[in-house]
Amino acid sequence: MTALDKALNHSKKSGIDECEIVEIKKKITTVRITDSNIAEVKQNYDKSYGIRLIHDKKISSIQTTNEQRLEKIINNTFQTLTKLKSGEFWKGLPYKTSQKMLNGTFDKNLEQISGSETMDIAQTMINSASNSKVTAITGSLNIVSEDFELVNSNGLNFKEKATYISGIINSESEYGILSVSGIGHNCGRTLTNFTPEQIGEDAKTMCIESINPQKIDSDSYSIIFEPYSVGELLAFVVASNFNFKTYSERKSCFSNNLEKEIAVKELNLIDDPHIPEGIGTKSVDDEGIETRKNNLIEKGIFKNTFSNLFDSYKEGRQSTGNALRQGSPIGKSSEPIPMSSPHNLKISSGDQSQDEMIKETKQGLLVGRLWYTYAVNPIKGDFSCTARSGIRIIKNGEIICPGKSVRIIHNLPTMMKNISAIGNNQRKVIQWASLPSITPSIKAENISVNTI
Repeated sequence: MTALDKALNHSKKSGIDECEIVEIKKKITTVRITDSNIAEVKQNYDKSYGIRLIHDKKISSIQTTNEQRLEKIINNTFQTLTKLKSGEFWKGLPYKTSQKMLNGTFDKNLEQISGSETMDIAQTMINSASNSKVTAITGSLNIVSEDFELVNSNGLNFKEKATYISGIINSESEYGILSVSGIGHNCGRTLTNFTPEQIGEDAKTMCIESINPQKIDSDSYSIIFEPYSVGELLAFVVASNFNFKTYSERKSCFSNNLEKEIAVKELNLIDDPHIPEGIGTKSVDDEGIETRKNNLIEKGIFKNTFSNLFDSYKEGRQSTGNALRQGSPIGKSSEPIPMSSPHNLKISSGDQSQDEMIKETKQGLLVGRLWYTYAVNPIKGDFSCTARSGIRIIKNGEIICPGKSVRIIHNLPTMMKNISAIGNNQRKVIQWASLPSITPSIKAENISVNTI
């Protein structure tokens, strides 16, 4: 009998209504790059547990690394329930789940990768980013393999093995009048489809093309957001508005717009948990609910939200299979209370190349990277972000020069109705400790920018 089985049996003997336990065994290999060299390689092996108890519709939880004390921890946690308020809406943990094997979620080669092989990949990233005009290269490579197990006292037992790989390079240059930088990134679930050369090439290209930036006048522009910057907006501005909890509490800027047009008809925003190689791809969510494709925006119409069990039950709804126990740097964790989150946010590809977008732009900016992106007034949809690198100025259909930093303060509903083009250059991106997405470039009109 496993430690989890013993702990579940103990919870039943103790008279606890429901008990849920997650176990995560994780191997994390990290390569840290500084001053154009590999500075550190480290491997961590972690095993931890998350316990959630529900009794008389009261919920308590705890997280631990001590397998030997699971039963005692359950006893102590159970005692705290008497002081809590009942959630009368709670309907129970799931009883069973249907597990499917999804392509591109586990790679034996990544699970067994050695430290020297990991260093070789990181060195390839560095080499491809090197250039006489690149002064310094920094970045990291993270490879994660994990064994995740979820059990509950209703008989659910789910096990999953997963692998992840994510690399990022930041190239910096002191070559011109100002310090500039460029970023390159790639992520996935298997070694075969991971391209470290492209990471360095992208960082080098953005950096070199940013040398000697010119001042950008405060004005209104057409802005072409490249995939990495679109991913930033999706993660820190867009996603929360489709969280059912945010929506039902009327804190979303779209709370009054279900089944209404909130964007141009060409825009489709999908939460797709079944994409091969997607960082968030999974057949079952972290509570044991089967995942499904969820059209959040369909042809510009607000169609759906995403939610976990607790937030759904609170409003008399069913979970959409979006419970997440997010781990660091990627993968899952043993967080005892899962949060509602999309798995892989995807914007459907459009029919224009990025070059075509540029040719059709009279006065605009091409933005490769955003920093400090956050909601200023979430209920209205106002947000702020800074374009600090990878900016190019477009005049009459041509890129004329790189641009200096600008601040963008705009409104999400307004921007979504002013999208003029969606690219055909879809890419997988993930911001640090944030949501994975698959997105092409997006062009939006009449965006005010302010010189910094």
